[in-house]
Amino acid sequence: MERKTVYIAGLGLIGASLALGIRRAHPEIEILGYNRSEESRRVALERGMVDLVTDDFAAFAPLADVIILAVPIKQTIAFIKELADLELKENVIISDAGSTKAEIVAAAEKYLQNKPVRFVGAHPMAGSHKTGAKAAHVTLFENAYYIFTPSNLTKPGTLEEMKDLLSGLHARFIQVDAAEHDRVTSQISHFPHILASSLMEQAATYSQEHELTQSFAAGGFRDMTRIAESEPGMWTSILLTNPQAILERLEDFKDQLDKVAAAIEAKDETAIWEFFDRGRQSRKQMEIHKRAGVDSFYDLFIEVPDEEDAILGILELLRGISVVNIRINEENREDINGILQITFKNHQDLEKSAKIVRENTDYLVSVD
Repeated sequence: MERKTVYIAGLGLIGASLALGIRRAHPEIEILGYNRSEESRRVALERGMVDLVTDDFAAFAPLADVIILAVPIKQTIAFIKELADLELKENVIISDAGSTKAEIVAAAEKYLQNKPVRFVGAHPMAGSHKTGAKAAHVTLFENAYYIFTPSNLTKPGTLEEMKDLLSGLHARFIQVDAAEHDRVTSQISHFPHILASSLMEQAATYSQEHELTQSFAAGGFRDMTRIAESEPGMWTSILLTNPQAILERLEDFKDQLDKVAAAIEAKDETAIWEFFDRGRQSRKQMEIHKRAGVDSFYDLFIEVPDEEDAILGILELLRGISVVNIRINEENREDINGILQITFKNHQDLEKSAKIVRENTDYLVSVD
């Protein structure tokens, strides 16, 4: 690739990880960065993610061959409006990293239509519970879907240039219509976050009269509600920029619950059995277990006894291997071994860690 200048606006987890991926495949490219937070600007410079940083968005935009807006959705639209009033390089590529696409693409087509630019919407479907440039990692997008949503400003060759630029992410590139993207993600991403938070709110209220609710919450409840810990501001913005599709999913789910309630009231054993079986079969048929999507992580499960330093001993064995998250499951049971869940970002680290633990302990180890 010829020497280019890439400007990444937003040096949080996503933007900084994009910079690392671009740097890996194209060390010759100059990368400029914008961020309001001084801390992320400092980290990005110190770790060599970017060559120069600024807290003035307009300052670097005219220098860029490619501009990537890795900021919240409302800020993305505001920056698109601002770019319309700046003198940019001819045929500059402008893209984003927003979780909803229709409003962003519409804003680009409205405000940039008379500019000699190329715009393509994008959604890198990867994330972490960690935030900021300090949490960035070059493998964040590995095997995850990187979705492009072209606009009427996406000229021939634009997608090819972006795929080449982002080849160091080792992501799976796919092209989808913006409206269809929002419809699909309303079902498999946006609605589940509403459901998780609703379950937590219900359980919190219920536990005021039934204290054991707090103690017995484990297993399935834990897994279903993990995403309720997500950042509220981001999800407020997502819901407000994809309202119709999400409302449709909510209405459909109400109908599903009504059908289950009717089967329970009628003591219809066959209907109830078929309800659970359909769910079981549908999940088996989905590509949930293939490594792509929002949380493209690899989990190692280790049964550990309730002994002093047992967990520290395992972590010491895995010293030097990058770990995404650590969780102790079934911690409310005193009569069984705990389940240590260690999450990795790639399959190689998972297999290497499983081998190390098996060879150096007698603990039961399983992978997912």
